[in-house]
Amino acid sequence: MIRYRHIFPSWAILFLLPGLVIGQITNAGTDSQDLQDADIEIKVNDHDPTLRKEGYAITHQDRKVLITACDPVGAMYGALDVAEQIVEGKTWETAADKIVNPHFTVRAIKFNLPWSSYRTGPAMQQHMEVCRDLRFWQSFLDQMAENRFNVLSLWNVHPFSYMVKPVNYPKANNFSQQEMREWKHFWTSLFRMAKERGIEPFIVNWNIAVSPEFAKAYGVLERNDTSAIVKRYTREVVTQVINEYPDLAGIGITLADWMSNFSSANSSLPIMTPKDREDWIEQTVVAGIKKAKRPIKFLHRSVLSSDPKEMRRVINNAKLPDTTLVEIKFNWSHGHSTPALLITHDSHSGKTDDGYWNPMPDNYRVQWMIRNEDFFILRWGQPDFIRAHIAQNSKPYVNGYFIGSEGYIPALDFSHLSNPHRTWNYAFEKQWLFYQLWGRLLYDPSTPDDVFEAAIENRYGKGTGKSLLLAYTVAGNMPLRLASFYRSTWDYTLYSEGFLAPSPNGGLNDKVSAFISIDELIDHPTLDPRYLSIADYVKQVVEKRAQPVGKISPLMLADSLELDSREVLMLTEQLRSKSIPPTLSCELDDLETWAHLSAYFADKLRAGVALQSFRTSGEKIQQRKAIQWLTQGQ
Repeated sequence: MIRYRHIFPSWAILFLLPGLVIGQITNAGTDSQDLQDADIEIKVNDHDPTLRKEGYAITHQDRKVLITACDPVGAMYGALDVAEQIVEGKTWETAADKIVNPHFTVRAIKFNLPWSSYRTGPAMQQHMEVCRDLRFWQSFLDQMAENRFNVLSLWNVHPFSYMVKPVNYPKANNFSQQEMREWKHFWTSLFRMAKERGIEPFIVNWNIAVSPEFAKAYGVLERNDTSAIVKRYTREVVTQVINEYPDLAGIGITLADWMSNFSSANSSLPIMTPKDREDWIEQTVVAGIKKAKRPIKFLHRSVLSSDPKEMRRVINNAKLPDTTLVEIKFNWSHGHSTPALLITHDSHSGKTDDGYWNPMPDNYRVQWMIRNEDFFILRWGQPDFIRAHIAQNSKPYVNGYFIGSEGYIPALDFSHLSNPHRTWNYAFEKQWLFYQLWGRLLYDPSTPDDVFEAAIENRYGKGTGKSLLLAYTVAGNMPLRLASFYRSTWDYTLYSEGFLAPSPNGGLNDKVSAFISIDELIDHPTLDPRYLSIADYVKQVVEKRAQPVGKISPLMLADSLELDSREVLMLTEQLRSKSIPPTLSCELDDLETWAHLSAYFADKLRAGVALQSFRTSGEKIQQRKAIQWLTQGQ
């Protein structure tokens, strides 16, 4: 049992979060004498049957607040809870007693790194300096801890040559000794800071890839080279990285683009079967893990040409001490769509293969990857969607979620110039509600809206919380509805905040622009089977068939979108009528943009129905309606 009477230095030392819990309390304006007189007791008791790992209990004894947990991370979350209650206006005496256990054991952020990046170009490179700055990572990790995220997964094509100078392959990179010391300091510090905050750092790579320097020095291909030298190097460098970075918690792989599959640019390479790919993983990464001086967790991402039977074979053979993570994309790259699992990233087929969870695995668990390729600039937060998603997809074989993007790095905020409303340093800070909602609800889906409303009021003042959270909830429907109505697969097939479909994805591609044209909207299939496409709906009307029970027509969807738009604009107008800070005004700008996008989407759906009706029936009145709705939507 550890007892603390003077709270500031004790919490700073125990939780290694000097600016987090203390900052919450002092911002609340709590009387300093009350802090001195208050008594907080923190007890780590791993024999308490009511608590699980990272859970906590808050109880009272006289004027003493007792936080009980199984581990330091749970104690940290309990301390954050008490601090949050004080921010909301409670006192030590009135802070609520509670027992809280995590709903999911894996609450992960997907973070793509700008070096050796999967996507290339200025959009990635502009983040290079910020992502090498440990001050950025301190802020990002503090946010993760406060929001109860506990895994940071760092993704790039080939991270290893940035981490070590390989013993038997020193030409794998051209870094000088000084440069390698700087990289070593960076990674060591980052992993240590994560561990101090109860966050497990993982590195994730794309498999059969080496650095350009390695390829040139040792005469191999940079991608898809299965030669003996590349196999030996991969195995050895994995072992060396694990041994040199004791705070690295896990290594992940992804059966992806560079395993001599259909996306290979070199057609002369042999096609690898699912067994070939899993054999490669087993003989390189898994073998490297097993040869290391300490155990480490393994993340096996399931994408492209994977086979659950072959994956199970490799995981079974590995006999790793920790439960393996198996990450599966939920609705491909557009997790912000419908809570129903309808397509996955399986051999580009989109099918869902229950072989990953049937029969129930005993040495791995599934995590849903909620990829966000749909909105990067506009703020978003829809707690009802997240709660529904968790409720619908909490299965016995699921132990968590990954949240993040492939084409967007939340580091440098490139969308805002310096002005009075910009009070944040980094892009993730602008999207604070997105991270708070996902993290807190993954930890405890029963977290009430009151918590998020109080967080808003702590930022913007009394009377803002309920209205702003409601505005976010209603405005946040727009990208969900578009992605549910307009079926999309990989990254560049839908960008909701721009009403764009940058790449052909079935249906009609007009070859004119990425903007979703009226014909593309008419002819494109829906993702959510509850929605009727425009073409199917008009055909049903023309054939005078009754609308199936439970189906949502394009006109019904349009009515919902219009109501959403009006409600958001009403709420933002009410908030603007008050004296509000510039940053809140900026958030309202985003919500109003979503509202206008909702109205535009509604008009375009109505125009699509009218135009398709005219084309089918020849009725001139339908032609006039189409012109009217398209003109109104401009």
